[in-house]
Amino acid sequence: MDINKTTSMLLVACLIIVVVLCLDVQAYADMSVISQESINVLSRVNRAKAEIAAVVKPAVVSISATKTIRSRKAASSFVNDPHFRRFSGYGSGPNAQPRQCSQPNLGSGVIVEANGYIMTNNHVIKDADDIIIKLDDKREFNGKVVGTDPESDLALIKINTTHLPFLKWGDSDKLEVGATVLAVGDPYGLNQTVTSGIVCATGRTNVGIADYEDFIQTDAPINPGNSGGPLVNVRGELVGINTAIFSTTGGYQGIGFAIPARVAKVVMKELLSNGKVTRGWLGVSVQAVTPGLAKLFGIRDQKGALVGDIVEKSPVEKAGIQKGDVIVQYDGNKVLDPSNLRNMVADTPPNKEVVIRLLRGGKPETVSAVVVEMPEETQMPLEASSDTPASVFSGEKVQGITPELRKELNVPDRMNGVIVTNIEDGSAADKALMSKDVILEINRKKIENINDYEAAVAEIKAGQDVLLMVYRNKSTLFVALTPI
Repeated sequence: MDINKTTSMLLVACLIIVVVLCLDVQAYADMSVISQESINVLSRVNRAKAEIAAVVKPAVVSISATKTIRSRKAASSFVNDPHFRRFSGYGSGPNAQPRQCSQPNLGSGVIVEANGYIMTNNHVIKDADDIIIKLDDKREFNGKVVGTDPESDLALIKINTTHLPFLKWGDSDKLEVGATVLAVGDPYGLNQTVTSGIVCATGRTNVGIADYEDFIQTDAPINPGNSGGPLVNVRGELVGINTAIFSTTGGYQGIGFAIPARVAKVVMKELLSNGKVTRGWLGVSVQAVTPGLAKLFGIRDQKGALVGDIVEKSPVEKAGIQKGDVIVQYDGNKVLDPSNLRNMVADTPPNKEVVIRLLRGGKPETVSAVVVEMPEETQMPLEASSDTPASVFSGEKVQGITPELRKELNVPDRMNGVIVTNIEDGSAADKALMSKDVILEINRKKIENINDYEAAVAEIKAGQDVLLMVYRNKSTLFVALTPI
């Protein structure tokens, strides 16, 4: 081969390699440079969040609530030794003196008025003997409880000072999913911690935190100690009171809940005016419309609240509402589910007349009811719950209601039926019914005794869906049975 030709080919190959390397270096150099536009955008975001935090932090307080625990339990393993206790008599016997110890609880709060009013969670200050409020400027005050509302898990505290920085109320109803929010508080005692996230959902219910739930869900990190602190929008306005987290570990896992400002404002107003929160009441127990119940009641849409029980002489009884009705609209607002109805009724001022639209036998009806103040001890829960059944009556035993059983199970005199006394483990009935359930109806036929029960069961055909009404936990509810 010609040496000159070979040399030329090598030179060309080397030149190509050099060009490629230069291109790669240039590409890497281009990638390592952050554009000024990106820097400007992120700088504006950073500046905005810093400004919000600067406005909010002075209005956030640290709460230390201490309660005294009295017990006869010894403080060390030594005094718990049985031989020591036998010969010393320490902490035992009728004359033993109860021991006392203090149990601290740390939380957060937000100043909502310049004259010292602070909103927090009820669980932060519950049963506390002493409440110490520490401000952002390091001053400390004794807190006095103005009022509490365990049903919403809110509390109002007052400290004796004025001219305090406070947060303005924001409109929590205008929060949109995806909107930026900041949470401020003292997680694990780390004062004035600010975290950022977005609104993940609104109107969250059935979380199991409080009796009345309408939560804002956020992924802004919330941890133990954040309870009672503010959730704010981009204007630095108070849109929620941070309340709880969903966690399998006890720490932050990306799901936090806050009570909307709309609810907190109403609770504060009621506590200032009356020392308690007054809620509306209709005297009805409702349950969700499951696919099985929708089929049996001839309902196309599963939205609404199915009436399972009614309190005697209650507003709904006077209005003519019946068991089996499905409430689909309340005071001009659509009823999505039982929790939605529960919150709307509770928010209604007593003595207000409301229009209720419902379905009865699949046909629309309209009635009017006058809401009254909720009794301190209601006769039934507003929302009943039921298990998802799988089959009918195989594997169960029932008996008539004797005077002894009626008294033991607290069955009202107005109710007759049969009591479920035994259910075989793993049987079809085990998935549908519970021991001590009282079966009142089968396919809308009243069951007064064992004979009625046996006659109704005999009429059920193979593969037929069955609708039961049962009395459980001081309330009646419908149960749909779908044979396997």
